[in-house]
Amino acid sequence: MQLPAGFRAHTANVGIKDDTTDFAVIAAERPCSAAAVFTRSRFSGPSVTLSRGHAGDGRLQAVVVVSKNANVATGPDGDADALELVEGVAHALGCEPTDVLVASTGVIGRRYPMDRIRQHLASMPAPRSTDADAVAEAIMTTDTHPKTARATLATSTGGEASVVGIAKGVGMIEPDMATMLAFVLTDAEVDAAVLDRTFRAVVERTFNALSVDTDTSTSDTAAVLASGLAGPVDDADLEVALHEVCLDLTRQLAADGEGAETLVVVTVDEARDHAQAKRVAKAIVNSPLVKTAVHGADPNWGRIAMAVGKCSDDADIDQRAVTIRIGGRELYPKPASEADLDALVEHLEGDEVTIHVSLGVAPGGDGASATVYGCDLTDGYVRINADYTT
Repeated sequence: MQLPAGFRAHTANVGIKDDTTDFAVIAAERPCSAAAVFTRSRFSGPSVTLSRGHAGDGRLQAVVVVSKNANVATGPDGDADALELVEGVAHALGCEPTDVLVASTGVIGRRYPMDRIRQHLASMPAPRSTDADAVAEAIMTTDTHPKTARATLATSTGGEASVVGIAKGVGMIEPDMATMLAFVLTDAEVDAAVLDRTFRAVVERTFNALSVDTDTSTSDTAAVLASGLAGPVDDADLEVALHEVCLDLTRQLAADGEGAETLVVVTVDEARDHAQAKRVAKAIVNSPLVKTAVHGADPNWGRIAMAVGKCSDDADIDQRAVTIRIGGRELYPKPASEADLDALVEHLEGDEVTIHVSLGVAPGGDGASATVYGCDLTDGYVRINADYTT
């Protein structure tokens, strides 16, 4: 997949991990309109704190990513390392350090191997590649494959603009204003304030609707840069294209959750408001009992009822008004026959399982809804994380 006009990339191995690329730079020809959201973890790393300030003025020209090393909980030395990395990339590209966003992902508590990074920056060639997939591969940690997505939209001058997304992250994912690492690039011409407002709305419905294991990362970063080379676009059309790309990436990330074999999509409707719908949907998709039932192709809808019921602060949820469905088949309150349950096994054995709960708090067309994305829980998840640093 090709990067949009105005962007080039450089990937390399700087020695953090011997057998794969672990360093990536995305650079624009000129400063771009930009927006970004970050984790709210109280243990966020220097990459997050530094980049939050750099993205605050709505302008970025480059992104640098170090993978397989988070540089989190490394104290003042880690702060200095992140700043030196940004300054080195800026010097190599000929741009301002404050126009460089830095992101890191990997093991917590280890500093960057700065001697190797310095050596690479001293001879780093100008970014020339337009291969988005190479960038996606370079930023992976435990992902099993690179993740990219693309959409197009018309410009006001009759041309075409593209939106390309690159993401990684299949574990430590329960987003809080962002999730994993995601970089969305477009050649559309967009005002920075519009881009920020639109991107935040899209993130809320996509990346923030994703959960693999309920654990919020210390390094979550999602950013969008617009080079403007394709020309101006309609704001509504841009939101549609951004949503298409980010939703595609969200589904890819959920399906590739650590050890995952099944994508789980949960929709809750007839809720009091969107917040309630999303809260209940997250309770379902995050339940270890629901996730293991999906993994075992066990149509145990009682576990879904349990997950709804544990939202005990939502006093307006009445079990007598709730409807539970798996694969579009109603299982409660209409009694599920043995034939119904047997028919569900085929759906549960597929690559994607859908769960639909109507709360009945605001029935009909007056209620709010939310859809969230997750995965099953397998012994593979336990194995990956039991041996993560060893």
